[in-house]
Amino acid sequence: MDRRPADVVKWSEGTEQPNTRVPADACDCHHHIYDARYPFAEGAALRPGDASIADYQALQKRIGTTRNVIVQPSSYGTDNRLLLESIAQFGAKARGVAVVDTEVTDAGLRKLHSAGVRGIRFNLAPPGATTLAMVKPLAARIAPMDWHVQVNAPAAFLLEARAIWADLPVPVVFDHLARVPQPNATQHPAFLMVRGLLQQGRAYVKLSGFYNESAVGAPGYADAVAVAAAYAREAPEHVLWGSDWPHPTEQPHKIPNDAVLLDAFAGAVPSEAARKSILVDNPARLYQFS
Repeated sequence: MDRRPADVVKWSEGTEQPNTRVPADACDCHHHIYDARYPFAEGAALRPGDASIADYQALQKRIGTTRNVIVQPSSYGTDNRLLLESIAQFGAKARGVAVVDTEVTDAGLRKLHSAGVRGIRFNLAPPGATTLAMVKPLAARIAPMDWHVQVNAPAAFLLEARAIWADLPVPVVFDHLARVPQPNATQHPAFLMVRGLLQQGRAYVKLSGFYNESAVGAPGYADAVAVAAAYAREAPEHVLWGSDWPHPTEQPHKIPNDAVLLDAFAGAVPSEAARKSILVDNPARLYQFS
């Protein structure tokens, strides 16, 4: 179809709509909200500009998604106040992934669940508010709520901790294609590890952040598309899609085009039935959308 102009979206290049039409209840499983009313954590490495709920709703209008998962960014550490405020404003079509440490109380976890949180995130390399040693004890505590552990770390770090990911009582969700390096990413031991966990039903991987490890880059991200296609081909019921808006690692000079990124995902997953599984069914199961 012809791309039609849309409104300008903050932190997103271009104004055209994607060629890809998404199904009803399509979910963006990875984006962030930033607001200067809330201070960044001491020592935060990423300090992106404000990215509001209204800004993100403009992106939803552009790409057609209606469900969303707000991920607590490393910039705020374990201060989840903005996350909870944002989930509440989005309403029933939103869920959240929080960041907590082992000091969190059971009452605190229950409060997060009531607010719409369905997982906890670990940014592990470079370390932030959480550590690898916290993963297993916290996973045991969130298991009764059917949450998951989400992890963001370079592939080499993920591989070193492979025994942990294979021995959790909850699913583990790997951010951004598990950040396997190029070239020959699908031959990398970390890719093979993640693929095995997906096939065993123990993990999910997010087809997001195509720009993170791509050696060829925009506009096609062909090498990242090949990695996403391999994951989707091997375990279509255990992959997710996310925009990674407002692209904090790319600010301020390398902001990508979200229409192009969605079309790159469609290139990796050409089957409409598979895309529905990834955009609707898998998120509904993992994030407990009714």
